[in-house]
Parts: sequence; C-alpha cells; structure tokens
Amino acid sequence: MARHVLITLFLCGWVSLLAQPVSKTWQADLGNGMYKNPVLHADYSDPDVCRVGDEYYMTASSFNAVPGLPVLQSKDLVNWKLIGHALKRQVPLDHFEKVQHGNGVWAPAIRYHNNEFYIYYPDPDFGIYLTKAKAAAGPWSEPILVEAGKGLIDPAPLWDEDGTAYLVHAYAGSRAGIKSVLVVKKLSTDGSKVIDAGRLVYDGHAQDPTIEGPKLYKRNNFYYIFAPAGGVTTGWQVVLRSENIYGPYERKIVLAQGTTSTNGPHQGAWISTPAGEDWFVHFQDKGAYGRVVHLQPMRWVNDWPVIGEDKDGDGTGQPVATHTKPVINLKTALATPPESDEFNDSTPGLQWQWQANPQATWYFTNTASGSLRLYSTQADGIGNLWQAPNLLLQKFPAEEFSVTTKLTFQPNTKIEAERTGLVILGSDYAGIGLKHTTAGVQVTHFVCMNADKAGTEVETVLQTVTNNQIYLRVSVSKNASCNFSYSMDGKKFTPISNRFEAKPGKWVGAKVGLFCVRTGQTNDAGFADVDWFRVEPLLK
Repeated sequence: MARHVLITLFLCGWVSLLAQPVSKTWQADLGNGMYKNPVLHADYSDPDVCRVGDEYYMTASSFNAVPGLPVLQSKDLVNWKLIGHALKRQVPLDHFEKVQHGNGVWAPAIRYHNNEFYIYYPDPDFGIYLTKAKAAAGPWSEPILVEAGKGLIDPAPLWDEDGTAYLVHAYAGSRAGIKSVLVVKKLSTDGSKVIDAGRLVYDGHAQDPTIEGPKLYKRNNFYYIFAPAGGVTTGWQVVLRSENIYGPYERKIVLAQGTTSTNGPHQGAWISTPAGEDWFVHFQDKGAYGRVVHLQPMRWVNDWPVIGEDKDGDGTGQPVATHTKPVINLKTALATPPESDEFNDSTPGLQWQWQANPQATWYFTNTASGSLRLYSTQADGIGNLWQAPNLLLQKFPAEEFSVTTKLTFQPNTKIEAERTGLVILGSDYAGIGLKHTTAGVQVTHFVCMNADKAGTEVETVLQTVTNNQIYLRVSVSKNASCNFSYSMDGKKFTPISNRFEAKPGKWVGAKVGLFCVRTGQTNDAGFADVDWFRVEPLLK
C-alpha cells in the first residue's frame, strides 16, 4: 500500500511539473531544436545574465514598478521562467510611495561571486545600490548604497584574479550634466563600497554618442567592456578591449541592425555555456511592446567577439531571426513568464507589479473563493490614472493577444465616483469598467490622451446595469491596436467602436491590468472581486 502511495505521489509531482502554465501567446522554443527571436516578447529592458553551473539567471530594469528587479531562470537561454524579484519595495520608501515614472531601477547587473548572487542597480537620482542573496529566488538583502550621487547609471562589477574588485558605469546627462563617457572605479573586496574616484576609460562623443550600459569582463588577459551606443532605437553594440583595465581601449562595433528588421540591437550580456558556446543576450525597442529580449550566437575571432550573423566577414554581425538552440545536456521543458492568473493562491502571480510601493489596504486574496479583492483607493489630487499608485499591471506578452477578466463590483453606495476595470496604460491610456454614480452602476469606456502631460480623461457611458458582475476584454493586434469589449454573461461581448493605439510609457512599454479607485473620502471603501484574468491568443 505504501509503495502505491509513493508511486501516486511521484506521478502527481510529475503531472504538477508538466502542468505548469506556458504562454499561449508567445513561445520562442520551436520544438525542433531551433528557437525564434525575441526569446522574451515582453518588456525586460536592459537584460543582464549570469551562469551558475548549468543554469542561467537574468535580471532587468524595472524603473518605478514594484516589486522591482525581476529575476528569471533558464536552463537553455531560450525558455525563461520568472522566479521572483530582488526588490520588494523601492528605497527610499517614502519617495517611492508616489508614482515616479521613468525613475527608480535603471539597467542592473547580476553576478555570482563567493557563493552569492549580487545585483548592482542604479537609481539615477540617488546612486548605485547593491542587493545580495544566497539563492536567486531570494530572499534578497535590503539594498545598500555602494556610491551615492546623481546620474551614476548602468553599473557592472568585475572581480579580477588577484581579488581586486572593479566597477564600470556610465552617466545620465539629465542628472549628472555629462554623458557618453565610461569610468572604472575600485570597489572594496566585498563589493559593498566604491573606494576611489575612478578613471575615465572611454569617451564616446566622437564615434559612439550616448554610450552607456557597460558590462565588464576578462578573457585571455584582455579586459572587455561591452557597451551600447547610438541610442535605444537606432544604436549598435560596441566592444572595447585592453590589456590594462584603465586602458587605452581599442574599439570595435560587433553588432548592428544591418539588413534586418531588428532595430537598435544592443545592451545585454555575454554568456559562456558549459559546452563551450558563447551567446549574447540583448534587447530591441519595439515601442508600445517595450524592450524585448533577443538571443544571439557569438564566437571569438582574433580575441574579438562576433555576434549574430556576419555575412560579409567584417566582424560586425547582425541579429538572427531563428537559430539552433544552445547545446545542453538534458532536454528542457517549455517555460515562459506567467501571464494569466486565476487568483487561487495566497498572493497574485509574479507577473503583477504596482506603480509605486504598495499599501497593505490595496488588496487581499481570498483562496476560498479564488479571487483577488481590490479596494478602492482615494485618487484626490491625481489628475488621471497615470499617477495612480495602485494600478496592478503586467507587461504586454506578445505582438497579438487578448485579455479577458471577470469581476464583481461592490461599491460603497454612500459615496460617488468609485470605479474599477481593465486598463491599457502608457503615455496615452484607455480602458473599460464599472463606475458608481447617482444614476447607478454604469459601464464606461474612457480614453486619456497625453496622460503623462496631465491630459484629461474622456469618458463614455455605455449602459446602466443592475448586475454588478461583468466580463471585460481587450484584444491587442499588430501595431498595438486595442479593441475593448464587455459582456454581462461571458458569452456575448459588446465591442467598443473606437479603436485605441497603445503608447509606451516612460522608458517602458505599455502595460495591461486592473484598477479600483475613488475620488471621495470614506472609512469604508468599496471593492472589486476579480475572479480571474486570462491572457489568450488574439480573439477577433
């Protein structure tokens, strides 16, 4: 009997493993030993990757979104799962209680050293921070300031063979008043403090304007700085090489758009595999879809990296659309970051982020009913949803997809202007939902152009309802074209005639998610119970 129980438990474990959800909208693994780019069609901006044994770990910029510093794991550099975040809240805590679009976590670096994970990340208004963890899934330590200062961005460390630690970084002209230069500074042995003023090692003004995002490596007695230049949407990947960490450095462009449709291919990470292969992970800016992640083959020729496909043999590669997967020892399962959420667990899925440090009263989960309760939060003094901290949002997962959510609205009938619903958020935004008014609960569609410049919402009342349960949907097609619709029974959906074109936010792609807000003061807020949120292939 005991043997049968063990077999059952074993099989159930495998079923659970195999049943882990995989994206229905984008899978980079083609299932035939090949992959397609982007490997992540989602806004994991400024990706950096390290390898520990047979596994790879990625982090990325998260700006004002909380939790921040996503941590992803892969066994083959193609299939990635989101395993946690290194920042549960952003510091300084009081500063990030308000929405700080475009601020917060800029391009980070992740390394494994001394049996610990290190993430260095810059906040352009406060300085360079360090957080550490024994396991990539956390817990991560509270961030400490490695160097305070404005405009210090894009740090990456290197521990040399003799134990000396260095940090390379760039400058943000908007804060520092200088840009397009790279500096190298010494770190304390434990990596926790910058201990000298540093030296200028490269000035990109002549050939590489806006050089930034440097990553520091050592190979065959050469120090290498991989750094993007030329701007996010139009730039190229530069590699600098020297036998002395302070230079002088030789320069070479190793990756550019070439004849492909992959614009601005740059800023990322060089990774070597246990099989001896070399690869480069980078992003491409796709406007409303954000900065999506590509994987390029890489090889060394005369101690220079050649990235992507080098058709003419000049040492400058261009991105590949498809390629053979990295060589690994074991067959890997399909894996993607989570998208849909049934809200059956004690916390929302890892894909969700707030616009600012969350308050304990914004939400509760109800595992008994399998729902997420969003309490209305007062939005007085906030001109539109662009500045609302309690938006629960996630990244666009693919070029085309649909989102459908089911929720029940329970407003406090003693106050007006509580509302809830589904929103596509960027510098322009639009959404659909339920609103409590003196006329009753109404289905409304709203659009706000130039939201980032204090634009005013234009709201259209679609109908007054007596049933506060509703199904809301948005279908996103090519060019980030969004169509909203709603249903009272989950079967027949009423489309909204106005098509909305999503726009990116500040340094990020557009996002999709949920809101529950109010304008009146109360000691007993209304709420929305969200039953589920499902991301599917495009429904037309």
